[in-house]
Amino acid sequence: MDKSVLRKLLEKLQQGELTVAEALARLRHFPFENLEFARVDHHRTLRQGTPEVIYAPGKTDRQIIQISKSISGVGARVLITRLDKKRVTVLKKSLARLQYFPEARMGILLPGRKKTPEISFKTPVLICTAGTSDIPVAEEAAVTAWAMGCPVEKIYDVGVAGIHRLLAHKAKLTRAGIIIAVAGMEGALPSVIGGLAECPVIAVPTSVGYGASFGGLTALLSMLNTCASGVTVVNIDNGFGAAMAAIRIIRLKEGS
Repeated sequence: MDKSVLRKLLEKLQQGELTVAEALARLRHFPFENLEFARVDHHRTLRQGTPEVIYAPGKTDRQIIQISKSISGVGARVLITRLDKKRVTVLKKSLARLQYFPEARMGILLPGRKKTPEISFKTPVLICTAGTSDIPVAEEAAVTAWAMGCPVEKIYDVGVAGIHRLLAHKAKLTRAGIIIAVAGMEGALPSVIGGLAECPVIAVPTSVGYGASFGGLTALLSMLNTCASGVTVVNIDNGFGAAMAAIRIIRLKEGS
């Protein structure tokens, strides 16, 4: 349950617009709702500031629909990650307002009838990719951050094979509040950015590359061994995780 939703509920109770029984009815699934196949954590937004997120692979369409309705039913935004485009048509029959972002492979369902999220943070998330092939992972990070209320900026295809492309954006890098650097191959981009920027840098290795990239393992190990101090590394292809880490940092920074 979103903090603002809970606050409004308590205010209505205090002002006599709701009875105790009505308030209890709305809170009946707090802190979690048992759907038998899933226990939906409605307390997570209050506890961590972000709602539970649905990972689509391994779940049936029916399960995704029921979990989505459970989350949206308490006024929280719904994020569905790694969602195959082929499943969207079926899901939209029950979740009519579901927005799909094919490059990010994400579905978003915002509270009420909103089509765009309320931007609640001031610090923008700057997302950089080494190559064009890294964009799907970067877009997963971008859509996640945007859906959670962060302003997002992007600089794509600025890898070290043509480092002048990155240096052309040096001013933007040095004034950034937080940077997510996405790279495959040898994974060098986060090290370079980590040596230029003052802000926190979150590195995302991707599975992009030829045989010896080992599905992103080479980039992961390279990033873990970066000589740029303070760079944080998430799992291979985990744009979602990078964005969620960025949101936590921003929330602490802004005291929200």
